[in-house]
Amino acid sequence: MNPSIREQFPILHQEINGHPLAYLDSAATSQKPRAVIDAVKHYYEYENSNVHRGVHTLGSRATDAYEGAREKVAKFINARRTQEIIFTRGTTTALNLVASSYARANCKEGDEIVLTQMEHHSNLIPWQQVAKETGATLKYIPLQPDGHIELADVEQTITSRTKIVAIAYVSNVMGLVHPVKQIAEIAHRNGAVIVVDGAQSTPHMKVDVQELDCDFYALSGHKMCGPTGIGALYGKKALLESMEPIEFGGEMINDVGLYDSNWKELPWKFEGGTPIIAGAVGLGAAIDFLEQIGMDEIAHHEGVLAAYATERLSEIEGLTIYGPAKRHVGVVTFNLGEVHPHDVATVLDASGIAIRAGHHCCQPLMRWLEVSSTARASFYLYNNEQDVDRLVSALIQTKEYFGDAT
Repeated sequence: MNPSIREQFPILHQEINGHPLAYLDSAATSQKPRAVIDAVKHYYEYENSNVHRGVHTLGSRATDAYEGAREKVAKFINARRTQEIIFTRGTTTALNLVASSYARANCKEGDEIVLTQMEHHSNLIPWQQVAKETGATLKYIPLQPDGHIELADVEQTITSRTKIVAIAYVSNVMGLVHPVKQIAEIAHRNGAVIVVDGAQSTPHMKVDVQELDCDFYALSGHKMCGPTGIGALYGKKALLESMEPIEFGGEMINDVGLYDSNWKELPWKFEGGTPIIAGAVGLGAAIDFLEQIGMDEIAHHEGVLAAYATERLSEIEGLTIYGPAKRHVGVVTFNLGEVHPHDVATVLDASGIAIRAGHHCCQPLMRWLEVSSTARASFYLYNNEQDVDRLVSALIQTKEYFGDAT
């Protein structure tokens, strides 16, 4: 990766506790390039207005910027139509929209919702709630010892009673890339729809929702160099048209009477109230930035960095790495002997190294791994081998500091 890319992220040019910042927590949220920061700033300085309402110049500029960002998202994930892109607050809101609207209307007692044990809570709790309210049953695809899924197990788990399959494209803990296209084929063969959590895939690899043939796909802007509080739900047009909105108010209506109302067409019937306009503008700028670099280039860079990190971390005696030996995205989850992950993260922070510690919103997976929590280093396009070397060196110092606990 071109070293100049790192220079475009202002936050990285600072010291933390007297050390240069090594930011290794991009799976939680990515840092923002100057182009995104400037785009949001420009919107507020020159275009700030509400969208779809005013005919004045600022209103037109804001609407063009907002809808232009929708077109960029549609192109970025290769949606067939811009109407299939619903702006949300992020992946969590997008998944809840599908659960609250589509699933509640289409699931009943005896139906099945298929998941995996490694789902983020955002792609687990909504389906638990649907099951409680409709009488549907939750089923889980078995995991292999290293966490990957066998398609034979998918075939056995999904049945003619399955209505929804909900799965992350990439695990935020294990760094696994699931065979979503093949799972979608199995789901459709059994009459089910597939909902894909794309929070960890969209920033790191080329995504084509038509090739995957997924029915719904959720993403978050803040994990892909965009602002916080903005994301999107992709849904096939026929499915979105069949769904009822779950938020009601201004701008999502066609006609309002005293006793009844009806809704606008897609995508606006799902975007009640003043939308996250500046967030959408920032997301559009983030997509421009990522496309200028190239998603294949980003994926290659992360793959090389993940392999290097796995190799270096494996050299530390007493350190356990979770997940496959070979990984394609820059997520490496580990524990250092008996040292609590929060203690590991605290010691690393003293050296200016930011990692994540905890259950990563994946408590069922932690139980499957037979741990309460883990440490996680996650890499992105602005990281390099020097960051990995600093991580390894600091972990060795941590091991020496805690002595017998490692």
